[in-house]
Amino acid sequence: MELTSNINPHIFREYDIRGKYPSEINEDIAYTIGRAFGTHLIRNHQKRCIIGKDNRLSGPVLHDALVQGILESGVDIIDLGTVTTPMYYFACIDQKIEPGIMITASHNPKDENGFKIAFQAGGNAYGETIQQFYQEVIAQQFTNGRGTLSRLDIKERYFEFLLSSIHMGSNSLKVVVDCGNGTTSYFAKDLFSRLPITLEMICSESDPTFPIHHPDPSVEENLQLLKETVIKTNADIGIAFDGDGDRVGVVTHEGNYLSMDQYMILMVRSILPTSENKRVLYDVKCSKSLVEEIEKLQGTALCSRTGNSYTRKNTALWNCVFGGEYSGHVYFRDRFLGFDSGMYAGLRILELLSRESKSIPELLEGVNHYYATAEIKIPSTDDKKFQVIAKVKEYASQKNYPINDIDGVRIDLEDGWALVRCSNTGPNITARFEGKTEQIRDQLKEEFLTVIEQYN
Repeated sequence: MELTSNINPHIFREYDIRGKYPSEINEDIAYTIGRAFGTHLIRNHQKRCIIGKDNRLSGPVLHDALVQGILESGVDIIDLGTVTTPMYYFACIDQKIEPGIMITASHNPKDENGFKIAFQAGGNAYGETIQQFYQEVIAQQFTNGRGTLSRLDIKERYFEFLLSSIHMGSNSLKVVVDCGNGTTSYFAKDLFSRLPITLEMICSESDPTFPIHHPDPSVEENLQLLKETVIKTNADIGIAFDGDGDRVGVVTHEGNYLSMDQYMILMVRSILPTSENKRVLYDVKCSKSLVEEIEKLQGTALCSRTGNSYTRKNTALWNCVFGGEYSGHVYFRDRFLGFDSGMYAGLRILELLSRESKSIPELLEGVNHYYATAEIKIPSTDDKKFQVIAKVKEYASQKNYPINDIDGVRIDLEDGWALVRCSNTGPNITARFEGKTEQIRDQLKEEFLTVIEQYN
């Protein structure tokens, strides 16, 4: 391994470093990033950090190179080995060590990998901080030292903490858990077997080629096997996790996909009636029905830009009791530590069902209904996608539409809304549309997809 300046700046994204292995991220790049990270810590009077990795094929070689780079900068490392991203978050809090790096590409394709980086408490680096770190990487003015390496198995401490805040009721539940062959394959069966439930596991062998389906539970088609298994086994619920375990997806007993804004409504209805704090964060992709439900419960709904680095930090910064985003990241701050954990989110909905006499559809009765599309991904390039969003904003301004531009362009009309934004995890434009009627939704969809197509 050696230092390299041959680094594509586009891998330094909005809230992490992410690219294809080995063309965009390789051992030399990981080593160089490790030297820069260690140097940053030393210059800010920090001497220790925590490192973890998910189960991707390229994880071990990138891990070893990153670790060597950090050690040679003079920083001591606590190495967690293979863990979910939430386990890494918990370890940083539990060990009172703020800086760290999680080696993961989350739900991205199997040939990608990356680094979620934290320099201080409160969450991962994002935005300008990531770009400033890129400048430190390419400047290569690195410190030299000899750090130490120790290892920590955090699983039992993490499991004990998760289960300590869960109080199951008397209802017996049959549960199907889908690990998507991702990193939760190492942990989910052990955790959920400790509950008084009947458990069925699928896609629960670690296999980072993801042979059965892509580990992204926010895409409904990825949950087809989970749906079929729930129906076949007459289960009460199906729960799925993404590749690094920080997001959750849910299937009802009828085999229907539960959107994350609907999941959030269930949690809001559970938390707000007995909480003095009634502030709830949601991201720009979420349905108007969620906002209306928060307001029905005398809560305050606060809209954030998308991206777990933003939504996690803002949930704490804005002192919200609960927060979440449409892609499956949720943040409990009533009896949890406020970071996104797919397994904990799964535990919370099982707790709810075990204490209620109603099914998920029955628990959602009375919610205002809107017709919404799933999230639509439109291939673009990392350069062009920003130009397209600028054109969409220009079009909306010419039409005198009310514009929310905290994250792309969201147009909120009386009877529906449209959202067009840049993906921060890949070369895509994403869009979502919702209306009081299917016709309104489809009209908005056709209108804005036409504008995107014109300039993309």
